[in-house]
Amino acid sequence: MGYLLLTIAIVLEVMGTASMKFSDGFTKLLPSVLIFVFYGISFVAFTYALRYIDVSVAYAVWAGLGVFLMAAIGVLYFKDPMTILKVVSIVLIIAGVIGLNAEGLRQE
Repeated sequence: MGYLLLTIAIVLEVMGTASMKFSDGFTKLLPSVLIFVFYGISFVAFTYALRYIDVSVAYAVWAGLGVFLMAAIGVLYFKDPMTILKVVSIVLIIAGVIGLNAEGLRQE
């Protein structure tokens, strides 16, 4: 249940961040409102996820996967440039998330 809630929190956080881009500096109403809706529900889901997952692991997974997903969306949808440094950095983030999850599973 904890990881389901964490996944929901991550997806909503990414949707909120994408809404920031779509809001064009708060000049478009719907994306501007969606920023707060998505982030608000994301924080609620994350708070409930913390009932089941250690905060150190949950926050790292939330932040790491959020960065990975937004980087992928940025490159694929918003046409952000992809450099070797970005690829290496994202791989390191993913490795860190995997390492934290492996440590969390080892302790259970």
